[in-house]
Amino acid sequence: MLLFVTRRILFALALLLAVSFFTYMLFAMLPADPAALTCGKNCKPEIIEANRVRLGYDKPLLEQYWLFIKGFFVGRDYGVGAAAFSCPAPSLGYSFSQHECVTTLIARTFPVTFYLSLGAFILWMTLGIGLGTIAALKRGRWQDRAATTFSAVGVSLPTFYIGLLVLFSFCIWLRILPFPSYESPFEDPLSFLTTMILPWTTLAVLSAAGYTRLTRNGMLEAMNEDFVRLGIAKGLRRRTIIRKYVLRSALVPIVTIAGLDFAALLGGAIITESVFSLPGMGRMSIRAVVESDLPVLVGTTMTAAVFIVLANVVVDVLYGVLDPRVRSK
Repeated sequence: MLLFVTRRILFALALLLAVSFFTYMLFAMLPADPAALTCGKNCKPEIIEANRVRLGYDKPLLEQYWLFIKGFFVGRDYGVGAAAFSCPAPSLGYSFSQHECVTTLIARTFPVTFYLSLGAFILWMTLGIGLGTIAALKRGRWQDRAATTFSAVGVSLPTFYIGLLVLFSFCIWLRILPFPSYESPFEDPLSFLTTMILPWTTLAVLSAAGYTRLTRNGMLEAMNEDFVRLGIAKGLRRRTIIRKYVLRSALVPIVTIAGLDFAALLGGAIITESVFSLPGMGRMSIRAVVESDLPVLVGTTMTAAVFIVLANVVVDVLYGVLDPRVRSK
């Protein structure tokens, strides 16, 4: 098992290095001039050139990439003399439009995205697996039809529509909840819950629909396997067979999708954060696109890539736990 985990970690590090290289080169070769975006439209050419030198855009692309990688481990200095400033490690660059280090901006917005992703993940996994299990055990009955209908409706509706629908229903029409105004859970827990319940529900309805269908189909397929018939022949209780064998077998494909979905949300739930005005990474990414803030775009893209690659490692390890045959591959 240790060798299996070690191989996966080494592969993940190599993949992250490749992703960082292609991501940085992709944004660096865009036709927009990063130095020209550091000041207004009336900026003088000499100021643009000075900013190009100060931010390191005058160097060859490979040297810029090396400074980017080096800055992640030891930090990075910009400019010389009285105008010099630095971004401590781990540095992902400097935002010329917001005049802050990219790492600082990500550290400020990431907790919002993390709370949004974690709450939605717990809610959609509980709802999706629960409804899928009930649908499989009550196949052909009204519970199965209700779960199937929920799955079809949830998959069909876009995120922004569900978000606007719950916002209108609970904040404008019924007035059960106030308009979202984000507060830290450590400063005002009640306000935090009332703000996040609607975004959690929006993401949970969308994702739980797919997990309901996946869990139902996986359990129905597992119920027809020989090991289930063997367990029944040996006199095992139905609850034991469902919990220990059928559900565990059905969870194998769910683990893969769940890990990647959660990692994708940590990269920034762009639409949901925009609908509910949450100051997370997704909303910051939209601002970076509008302002052509390339360092922020590189930083958020790399952050999303890190979580997706780490999720793949965790999924592979969980695969090895759920199915020991995977460890030999």
